[in-house]
Amino acid sequence: MSLILVLNAGSTSLKYKLFDYQTLKVVKKESFENLPTSGDAHLSAVVSVLKQIGNLTDIKIVGHRIVHGGTEFQKPTLLDDKNLKNLAKYSSLAPLHNPYNLKVAQLARVYLNDIPHIGCFDTSFFIDLPLQAKLYAIPLEYYRKYNIQRFGFHGISHQYVANQAAKILKKNLNKINLITCHLGGGCSIAAIKKGKAVDTSMGFTPLEGLVMMTRSGDIDPGLINYFNKECGLSMDQINDLLNYGSGIKGLFGTSNFRELLKAAKRGDKKAKLAFEIFVYRIQKYISSYFGILGNADAIVFTGAIGAGDSYTRKNICQGLKFIKSAKILAIETDEELAIAQECQKILK
Repeated sequence: MSLILVLNAGSTSLKYKLFDYQTLKVVKKESFENLPTSGDAHLSAVVSVLKQIGNLTDIKIVGHRIVHGGTEFQKPTLLDDKNLKNLAKYSSLAPLHNPYNLKVAQLARVYLNDIPHIGCFDTSFFIDLPLQAKLYAIPLEYYRKYNIQRFGFHGISHQYVANQAAKILKKNLNKINLITCHLGGGCSIAAIKKGKAVDTSMGFTPLEGLVMMTRSGDIDPGLINYFNKECGLSMDQINDLLNYGSGIKGLFGTSNFRELLKAAKRGDKKAKLAFEIFVYRIQKYISSYFGILGNADAIVFTGAIGAGDSYTRKNICQGLKFIKSAKILAIETDEELAIAQECQKILK
């Protein structure tokens, strides 16, 4: 049997799925959660994955999810020494993801060193964003010289659920408009017009946009200077605050969304406020994207919260009276399958 192995690494997790090359049916899968961010936890997880698989000779290709590919990496790419070295420079732009994506890829290459390892990038789906959505209103020289632009993230997930939504609607993807909402530990929304992404909530880094579990989402850029000058925080401390100590965690005290919901439902004021802020930011983005698209055939929810929590979906949609013309779809994303499909194309 020929197999495709897909590894999806996060800062505290490692998910894998093993696919049959011909049918793309899942042969084995496992998720390792709550891994320490330091030490050899990811190494141990990779070793555990390979032990579970057993016979490694059937694996013909390994696919890896890489969050930030910058402007260099626009399509699935061979992860050789040169490309891994070039990718490392994007780790500071996606600190919750890229360092661990690359670490797992490097470890996997040690044990599976005679087969191709392919990186699939969350940024790829947004490569062709229109310039009015891609560029910040800063001097153009920074875009030209330093590639400072809006990249967008969760692209593998947004693209996958868009394709699934088209099948459900029984229409061609290039003939419909969608608003896709990926809501989980990280959260983002994309506006998709006739199959192409025309805007998305995340930007230069995965910090922009919606309120997330530990990330602030949109803030006044002037706060950075204020945190530094008036609050006495260093730039590293500000980066940690906005990436690791804000969002639901900053508002409520923990980043566990289930705990937030339980507390909000029993009337906890802090929890209710955090939930309302979370929902409100999503409603703002959906409203603006509905206006940009002119109309939407469907609003698609995915991710652990988006597809997995009907209470949150209901609260989001209740406040959007104008979206009655759009279908509301909850679709489980499958980033691993999307990556396996790319690997299958490469093998063929």
